[in-house]
Amino acid sequence: MGKTKGLNKAEFEVGCEVRIADRAFLDKFLEAGQYHNELETEQLDYADRVAKVQAVTFFHGGDEIYTLEGIPGVWHEECLRAV
Repeated sequence: MGKTKGLNKAEFEVGCEVRIADRAFLDKFLEAGQYHNELETEQLDYADRVAKVQAVTFFHGGDEIYTLEGIPGVWHEECLRAV
C-alpha cells in the first residue's frame, strides 16, 4: 500500500512495465489471503512475467489494484516489481 509514493498514488503508472513476483511469493500471498481481490490459483502460472500496466484502481485504505495487458486477473501492488 503506497510503498514509496504514498496512499492513493500509483506505484506503477499506466503503460509502464512491471514484473510479477516469483512463484514462491505468490504462493505465500495467496495462502495469507489478507488483501482485497485475492489471487486466483490460475494467476500463479504468470509468476516472473513482465507486462505493461493497463489500469490501476484504489481500494479504501490505499490498496493499489492493477490490471496488466495480456495477463488475466487483477494484481495487488505487493505482487508486482519494477523492471
